[in-house]
Parts: sequence; C-alpha cells; structure tokens
Amino acid sequence: MTQQTRLIAFHLPQFHPTPENDAWWGKGFTEWTNVAKAKPLYPGHYQPHVPADLGFYDLRLPEARHAQAELAKEYGIGGFCYYHYWFGDGRRILERPVNEILDSREPDFPFCLCWANHSWNSIWQGTNEMLMEQRYPGLDDHAAHFDWLMRAFSDPRYLTVDGKPIFAIYKPDDIPDIRRVTDFWRDRALKAGLPGLYLIGVSHFNPSWDPRERGLDASTMQALPARDGRIPWRHFATKIRLALRGNKHELSIWDYQEVLPMLLRRNQVDWPDYPLVLPNWDNTPRSGMRGLVFENATPELFRGLLREAITRVADRPADERIVFLKAWNEWAEGNYIEPDQKWGRAWLEAIREELRG
Repeated sequence: MTQQTRLIAFHLPQFHPTPENDAWWGKGFTEWTNVAKAKPLYPGHYQPHVPADLGFYDLRLPEARHAQAELAKEYGIGGFCYYHYWFGDGRRILERPVNEILDSREPDFPFCLCWANHSWNSIWQGTNEMLMEQRYPGLDDHAAHFDWLMRAFSDPRYLTVDGKPIFAIYKPDDIPDIRRVTDFWRDRALKAGLPGLYLIGVSHFNPSWDPRERGLDASTMQALPARDGRIPWRHFATKIRLALRGNKHELSIWDYQEVLPMLLRRNQVDWPDYPLVLPNWDNTPRSGMRGLVFENATPELFRGLLREAITRVADRPADERIVFLKAWNEWAEGNYIEPDQKWGRAWLEAIREELRG
C-alpha cells in the first residue's frame, strides 16, 4: 500500500550565480552565501548548517543535478517539484537548471513544476525594496507562458495524474481572473494533444480554501505557525536581551513537537487535497533576528508526521497517492532533507522506511 505513495519534494534552483543576484547581493551570491555565514543567535541554536554528502554544490553542473537525483531515488523520493519563476512578459529567473534538465534529458528522474508566482523583495533582510515584481500582463502572456510550459509537460519524465501534467501554483489568488486563465490553459492543453492539466493550488493557512472555486483540481496546504515573538522561557537570557533592544516580537522560536499538530490539515474536505509535510524550519540565515525557528526537529518526530500523511492518501486511486515534501533543499530556511553534518542521512532513512511501510 505505502510503496505506491509518491513523495514529491519541492526543489529550489537557487544554488548557482545569476546576474540579478550578483547585482542585488554581490558577485557570486547564491543560497549558500547566507547558509555559510549563519551564526547561533542564542545558546543551543543549531547554526550554521553545513552540507555533507553533496557539499556546497552548483546547480549549473550536471554532476550536481545527477547526484541529487540519484540520492533522492535511492531513498524512494517520487520526484522533484522545481520552483519555476515567470514574472510576466517572458521574464524568468533561476531558469538554467531546469532548462538544462529539459535540453539534456538528464537526470532520468521524475519532476514537475510549481509556479512560484510572487514578487521578489528584500523584506527578509528587514527592508522592503522591490527587486522583481510579479506581473500578469494578460492572456497573451499566459499563452506565451503555456507555450514554454509545454516543453516540460511533453517530457516523458514529467509527473502526471491520469496522464495529465501536474502543475502547482504557489499563490493562485494573486492571478487576476484565475478561472479564465485556467480555462484558457486547459483548452490549449487539449489542442496541444494533452489529455488535460492537473492543477494544484497551494493554500496558505486557510483550511476552507476551495481550489474548485479557482478552476483548480486540487490543493495542498502549507501551514507555518506565526512569527509572533514566541521565545520559550528556557531561553530567558535571549528574551531579556531582545526586550532590552525593543525587538521582543522579532525572533520566534517554536518547539517542533508543539507545532506538529498544526502542520497537517485538521478539517475534512470534499475535494482532492494532498498533505504537505515539513521536516524542519529555521530561516535565520536569511532573516537573522526576524526569523522563525523550529527547535528540536528530529527525523524521528518527522517520521510520525510523514506516516500520518501517507495514511491519509493510502485509499486513494494509485495516481492520487501523493504527499508533498517541503523541501528537498531550502537550506537558508533550514528546511531540507539533504545530508548535513549533524544528521547525515537520517531524514532520508526515515523517509525510506516509512514509504516502505
């Protein structure tokens, strides 16, 4: 039963230099820049997180992409869901890894795409400078977007449900007149010879968010607890230090075991909804004292969350036994399962064992 569950891991293609990041953050900036310079912010804080088996890789290299895929395959991951950026008028960013995966047909590993349709700004550094605005110029741009997506949708490695390519949308409600857009895309898919599209919307903290009202097929819900200045009393010195600085509502520290009940949907719904499991979180490499930390996250605690998620989809049709994992490699958010110096392959081992039942 559980062997047929597809665990699809969100994958961040940020780990290579780009002209935009060079201009905004300095020559050679990648996600590793923040990861490597992170420091503990309070006693017992696990920072920095240092990669192990795969090292500080560069996703421009086919060897790095191949090593990721082989590792994921070894531990039963069903595919990567690459974040995909289309800012309007054909403007893309971080596109090189996926372009090369499509062009080279390597690695031989299943994948799909998630349109990360949000503006880029510097808010994670405490300012709010607009770096790249997400725009929706109109149907001509949606047509151009779909035409590019067909490159991926027609790839034999692309993940499907009932033969329909899976396409996730990070912020569906930001798209003006989204039903018109989804109808437009579905029509173009049929005219292109596809059996249709399988559109999954990401719901953010809203248990009543119905994808069908947006012209979507299904949802997956991301539920992070609030960044509300919560700091346990065991970190009394940190609480006092922040209070004296007037920043008591900046850094938030939650115990992972405490947040576990919040991480999966608690209400029943009558539409297809795919569990999203979150193994860990600590975005202080990006946000510093404005960050959110899950303390005491362990592979064994995560194992229980994953087991519950697998159970929830076990009775569905084979193609719909999907669980999303956030994430494979979001290192600057402390949200990853790639091997590191502390845990080695323990996250992957827990995943393989639970997928095998």
